[in-house]
Amino acid sequence: MGQLVDGVWQAGWYEPDAHGAFQRPTTRFRDRPAEVVAGRYHLYAAWACPWAHRALITRSLRGLTDAVSVTIVDARMGDDGWAFRASDPDPIGGATLLREVYLRADPTYSGRVTVPVLWDRKTATIVNNESREVMRIFDVELAALSCHPLEPCLAPPELVGEIDAVLEAIYAPINNGVYRAGFAASQSAYASAAAELFSALERWDRVLAAQPYLCGARMTEADIALFTTLLRFDLVYYAHFKCNLKQLRDFPNLWRFTRRMYQHPGIRPTCRLDEIKTHYYWSQTTVNPTRIVPLGPHLEAELDSPL
Repeated sequence: MGQLVDGVWQAGWYEPDAHGAFQRPTTRFRDRPAEVVAGRYHLYAAWACPWAHRALITRSLRGLTDAVSVTIVDARMGDDGWAFRASDPDPIGGATLLREVYLRADPTYSGRVTVPVLWDRKTATIVNNESREVMRIFDVELAALSCHPLEPCLAPPELVGEIDAVLEAIYAPINNGVYRAGFAASQSAYASAAAELFSALERWDRVLAAQPYLCGARMTEADIALFTTLLRFDLVYYAHFKCNLKQLRDFPNLWRFTRRMYQHPGIRPTCRLDEIKTHYYWSQTTVNPTRIVPLGPHLEAELDSPL
């Protein structure tokens, strides 16, 4: 783990605020596609990362796997940050580390080196590295490139306002909340984050008691954003991030929702539970200095259980 400062790599963990609370840095690349052309854009992602997983799922569901190429970085992230595997090298610039991709876009870049990264081959720069916006780009702006989509538009115009409101509502307490608990540097910061997290989980469990998806009867981007966090909950967040007031399986409606999403034929191939567990326990040495990856839990059979 580390960051670039004026183009120079500096190893180091996230700095908490004065109260010991985790502060997630803002993303820096927030552009939109210049044109809708198959083969122009390339996605750098990780099976392990929930933010990148959002982009991978949307790419799959919207039928963009032929139009937008992808490279998956190694689940094990050391002091040099995300690295490319020999089996899946960087096809554009031959980089060995993801930070080299950021420096190709901006040699003086300052900030964290994160996934997903949407790269423009024509202009040789990063289009966007904000997961929520990459989802919308794949879902709406590149829709004309879709070949046999497995789901219709995930942000239909009539639901965009509600979808965006739900995305905002789940981000701080749930999507980022698990990190606020896991990376807290004080007891009070941890306790506050954990309380907000479980209060929000209770709220959305009640919502899903009455409908299959967060915004009603159809899947939307909001469901993808929630799912990538929930899939990792019992697997890593419960123990590794001390989010242990309850397991996800103790929330019947959230658990049914997670199984429904996991069993979708366009989502299941993007879910690599082994890579998720390896990444968190091996990479985050501030939380797990021994890098010992636990043997369990084994969730595949339960995730595949009938709805």
